[in-house]
Amino acid sequence: MQFAKDSFFLALQERLGALNPARTVSVNGINVPAVLVLENQLPSSAAPVENTFYIEWGAVRVLDGSAGNEYLMAMDCDISYSTWGNVASAVDRGRVSGQLDAELLAMCQPGNTEKRDYTQAPSVDMGTTVFWSHPVFETDAGMEYTVKAGKRKDGSVERRAKLTIYFFSEVTI
Repeated sequence: MQFAKDSFFLALQERLGALNPARTVSVNGINVPAVLVLENQLPSSAAPVENTFYIEWGAVRVLDGSAGNEYLMAMDCDISYSTWGNVASAVDRGRVSGQLDAELLAMCQPGNTEKRDYTQAPSVDMGTTVFWSHPVFETDAGMEYTVKAGKRKDGSVERRAKLTIYFFSEVTI
């Protein structure tokens, strides 16, 4: 499962780097494309970095179907991001949020990548593909909005998209 997570994350990070090289975030003093996996970040009470895509992994399940002795798996994935906009008055929050929406949709196409083992350098192709559904943007019912849909209490605009990642298990029987 970890190889599928890594492959998806690194595909999105690489695609964002090509799509918008200016959208970066500093991690341990190094600028990288602004796609991060929440479970890989230091636990803290610090607020998420604005204009950064955060991947959160959800439930995992075995699907009907197999390839030899490997199981077809599905894993829920949420990608969230927020913005204050790019101007001091924050009146461009909607426009910047729309840019982030478009970047997320572009990063998710095509909806597949090779599954690779990144525990070694160079990485090794594992011979299968990780693929995913189109992102589905949540409505205000699933978010903690305080004033109206899309507006957080602190004034920034937040979005959350859900998708499902599909892959063959790394464990064989």
